[in-house]
Amino acid sequence: MTRPPTLVWFRRDLRLEDNAALDAASGGGSPIIPVYIHSPAEEKPWEPGAASCWWLHHSLERLDASLRKRHSRLVIRKGGSLRELTRLIEETGASAVYWNRLYEPALAARDKQLEEQLRRRGIEVRTFPGHLLWEPSLILNKQERPFQVFTPFWKHCSAIGDPPEPLPPPRLRLPERWPDGEALESLGLLPRIDWAGGLREAWTPGEDGGRERLDAFARETVRDYGETRNFPGTEGTSRLSPHLHFGEITPRQVWHAVRPGGGKASGRGEAASAWSWLRQIAWREFSHHLLHHFPHTPEEPLRENFRDFPWRRNSSRLKAWQQGRTGYPVVDAGMRELWATGWMHNRVRMIVASFLVKHLLIPWQDGARWFWDTLVDADLANNTMGWQWTAGCGADAAPFFRVFNPITQGEKFDPDGDYVRRWVPEIRLLPTTHLFKPWEAPGHVLSEADVHPGKNYPLPAVDHNEARTAALLAFEEIKGRPSSR
Repeated sequence: MTRPPTLVWFRRDLRLEDNAALDAASGGGSPIIPVYIHSPAEEKPWEPGAASCWWLHHSLERLDASLRKRHSRLVIRKGGSLRELTRLIEETGASAVYWNRLYEPALAARDKQLEEQLRRRGIEVRTFPGHLLWEPSLILNKQERPFQVFTPFWKHCSAIGDPPEPLPPPRLRLPERWPDGEALESLGLLPRIDWAGGLREAWTPGEDGGRERLDAFARETVRDYGETRNFPGTEGTSRLSPHLHFGEITPRQVWHAVRPGGGKASGRGEAASAWSWLRQIAWREFSHHLLHHFPHTPEEPLRENFRDFPWRRNSSRLKAWQQGRTGYPVVDAGMRELWATGWMHNRVRMIVASFLVKHLLIPWQDGARWFWDTLVDADLANNTMGWQWTAGCGADAAPFFRVFNPITQGEKFDPDGDYVRRWVPEIRLLPTTHLFKPWEAPGHVLSEADVHPGKNYPLPAVDHNEARTAALLAFEEIKGRPSSR
């Protein structure tokens, strides 16, 4: 007698390798029906942005192709998760639903309700870790409270030891019949007006693309990561963030691929670079732990005194920042890279974020929303922590009085001007000595480079020194008030 099938509900784990839910379902001996349910309304107010939707379409397409190579398929549905899971159970006779856990507040609450309601109907529900290395509910300080500073968090987690080895792709038992599904195109994930050419050039979504990028990083780039990671004009970072966000690769896979002694790094310098990068993976973990314990932070500052910060809403300056028209070349380069590729180098993310909140005094939430819609790696935990860190209102935050100088930051981290020249081509002929402050260049230099400040390249939106003074005065208004809940 054929056993009832098990539904494996794919969400942000769009892979076959190291997939705990899929592996457990395979080991149970039942036929497996892989399912994806598109229900963005359940993620509000943080339903996927436009760039994320583009990536999701292609990642689902590649997951289905991988399943079909194994004579399986991905059954796509859209609508309420409980409704569609219930329909699938009725249509297939499935007796169990397995999934890997998510930690965003809205999704975690939804999953808890789903689990309770399915079990009341007699359905077996099993959930598994897989999105993180360490479960947030298990990582607490000596006072049994969540960590709010990264260094002790990292020290605590490091003492736990290496995570388990990644799981291989499982063998899939097939059901006798397949339920109907929606066509991927019906989800409407791709833009109606094709603006995604730059994304297509820059990325290969899917599990195979993630594995290829990880292998190349572990084999070549990580050895110099400690020296090159801050320079956006070089290929010095992993660019694995969107693959991690969509679960095309897992933190366990990247840990074991890169860890000194277990991965590719061998020499002392290479080992130091590898650990420097693994700390970034731990930062990702830290952000998810913070979101789990402080679910209000995507909209509100962790430090309560920043609720009264005297932000200045200015739609024209916000638009100039979004379009890469601030007059500060390294800021503009970053914002244009973001628009073209759906990604931005991490050092430049800090520079452009600091400019928005400390030079323009525009609320960090406005910047977080723009990143959310334009990043292919838009991740609620990372996005929230990054913006609150920059604004000085989150855990382990940069002090608000640290105001990045966009001129010296460009000169330091783009010393030859390669990055700015690529993304701000209208000033590419300027000598490097004037590239990051074109408004100060002599007239004959500007003329020879065909740069006309205020005409074919904007004048600075604000004066750096004046903006820094205004930021410090704004900070003084809230200084001394209670800083946490």
